[in-house]
Amino acid sequence: MSDFFDTLKNLRHSGPGPLACPVCGSVKIQQRGSLGGWLLPPDWACLDCGYVGKLVLELEGENTKNEKNG
Repeated sequence: MSDFFDTLKNLRHSGPGPLACPVCGSVKIQQRGSLGGWLLPPDWACLDCGYVGKLVLELEGENTKNEKNG
């Protein structure tokens, strides 16, 4: 049970992680304006694969894919 409380404590004290594209996993995304303003979540655009949508992934720790190697 103490593991559960440790996890909650870590979540509460950690800030939001980097955001990533749900299609290709790239962290090179930009927030775009939303027609709904405060009511709807913003649209996001991936600079690598061209994805545009409201869904993005929040990465934890060092699971970030900064740039393509090669």
